[in-house]
Amino acid sequence: MLFNSENYRSILKELRPYGATLVAVSKTKSAEAVAALHENGQDDFGENYVQELEEKRNSLPETIRWHFIGHLQSNKVKIIAPYVHLIHAIDSMKLLKEIEKQGRKNSRIIQCLLQVHIAEEESKFGFSFEETRELIQSDEFRNLKFTQTAGLMGMATFTDDENKIRREFRSLRDLYDKLQNDYPEVCKHFNVLSMGMSSDYKIALEEGSNMVRIGTSIFGER
Repeated sequence: MLFNSENYRSILKELRPYGATLVAVSKTKSAEAVAALHENGQDDFGENYVQELEEKRNSLPETIRWHFIGHLQSNKVKIIAPYVHLIHAIDSMKLLKEIEKQGRKNSRIIQCLLQVHIAEEESKFGFSFEETRELIQSDEFRNLKFTQTAGLMGMATFTDDENKIRREFRSLRDLYDKLQNDYPEVCKHFNVLSMGMSSDYKIALEEGSNMVRIGTSIFGER
């Protein structure tokens, strides 16, 4: 079985009332599995590793929208810059500058999300809430021409405490709303709040997420 069609249909049904986009996380899964799901109507796929993304992209239909959802190294930006649909995890101005450079070279505006650290785990990447505000206000950020920030993303603590997960997601939704309210001109392209994975996407949707990243529930365990 290349993917769980029953789970996939169920997830789409759950997302529909929220108008949320499903990014099917296909890392470590075969090109055949991606192709099968794409034939069933799924267009957005997320990959964590540039080399794996390149291999799949070269063998699969151009109609697929590729999302890079992992921690992206600056020296790998040039590889995906010509085609990537959305880069999810921007965690430094250095990375934004490199994306700007590669966007200019490819004559295309590259869509990005700022990753905000909302979990307690130190292993998670991302800007703090204050750093996010400082970035939004900076001249460097405001002067970007080929990098367009489409919103924010964040990952909650890996825990069974649903109240904790809910608080973390809610804190990111509050920041998302406040940035749009306080800096409407800078945040005029904000339309994505990416929160939620296989284990917690239902809570994320209730707290305002409009994009979820789900792999295990669709493709099975890795």
